[in-house]
Amino acid sequence: MDSETRQYYQVASRERPSSPASVTRSLEGCESVRGDLVRDDAIKPLQELDYPPQLEDETPEQILERLRQGQLWTVNSRRRNGLILCKEFHAEFAGPGAAIGSVLDLDCQRVIPVGNLSLLRPEHHKDRQNAYLIRRQWIKLTQQSTDQSEPEKRAQMVLTQFETYFDQDTIARIPDEVFALLVGVLPYSIRRTRRTPGKLNVKVKT
Repeated sequence: MDSETRQYYQVASRERPSSPASVTRSLEGCESVRGDLVRDDAIKPLQELDYPPQLEDETPEQILERLRQGQLWTVNSRRRNGLILCKEFHAEFAGPGAAIGSVLDLDCQRVIPVGNLSLLRPEHHKDRQNAYLIRRQWIKLTQQSTDQSEPEKRAQMVLTQFETYFDQDTIARIPDEVFALLVGVLPYSIRRTRRTPGKLNVKVKT
């Protein structure tokens, strides 16, 4: 972990030091996001809750409350949309098709809708398992940025990734500190990269 990342986590956790190992495990998606390790019987009681098959136009506060209740949703795969889930020391992006909620996001503290967010309730076992696997793929995509050792390259990579899926107006509404949480840099690095004319020569794997 580079010096800027260490400094960021120290600032973010003045009262309780963060665990770099736990942050790394979360950014790597842990093994809990693997569809073959998320037991369906663990989430069946959640499916019995009375909530609608689709959510649109909900406020971030309403979405966060649903996540804290353990509700399981998937991001609509037919739209350019997603949800940034801010945890205590990092953030994760769940893009189209990804699962959110259930046991994965009970510790979520803030959510940032990206694009015209639409959430669907997965009805079948296969739908849930596919959504878990897609969530893991999105986390792996973000990990490509954290694999970079230089903060500027991390910042440029995550911005480039979002530019692939969303327009400039949508990206501009995402705060610097949220992008910083996604890749473990200071908000200053994101802000400086946004203002820098031209782009760093960083390749994004597809």
